[in-house]
Amino acid sequence: MTANQANEANEEGEAELPGAANVNEPRLWINHGWTARVIKNEDGEGWAVEMIKDGEAEPALVGPWTMGRDKKNPKPLDVSAFNTLVKTASEVLRRHEQQLYAQYHKSVTVDAPSGRIKVTLDIVPDEYDPHALLGACDDFGEQLAQVRVSPGFKLNMSSASAWIDNDFRRPSP
Repeated sequence: MTANQANEANEEGEAELPGAANVNEPRLWINHGWTARVIKNEDGEGWAVEMIKDGEAEPALVGPWTMGRDKKNPKPLDVSAFNTLVKTASEVLRRHEQQLYAQYHKSVTVDAPSGRIKVTLDIVPDEYDPHALLGACDDFGEQLAQVRVSPGFKLNMSSASAWIDNDFRRPSP
């Protein structure tokens, strides 16, 4: 696939061919598993750039793009801008993954008579059987208990202490 064919395919919304060669055009760069494309800004005047990771349907990043010297056309992409865009888009994806992880994995540490106990809640967002696993480990990482609970279980110091005090029996819903 030539650079022009890749550009035309992308303008028509077709997917990139696996293993396609790097493309370095003023409005389209494909390299390092990423595609940067300068597009007309949908919200008004000017231009935007979108960064799409290979294999993804949606852009990881869309942002304003600088106008060229003629104040009509966009500034061409270059290696420095592309590398900065890759770094920024990668950071956006990393933060999104961290946010999802934090949403589905929570923990608190409780001082119990037997020592410090780390209580974890791992939510399994299964489409057909959503649930969560409530677990407890001692200071050495030894698992003390694990029970299945509702994905809506609220883990906090109070609920963790109550579970420990109840000898790790499954909390009532």
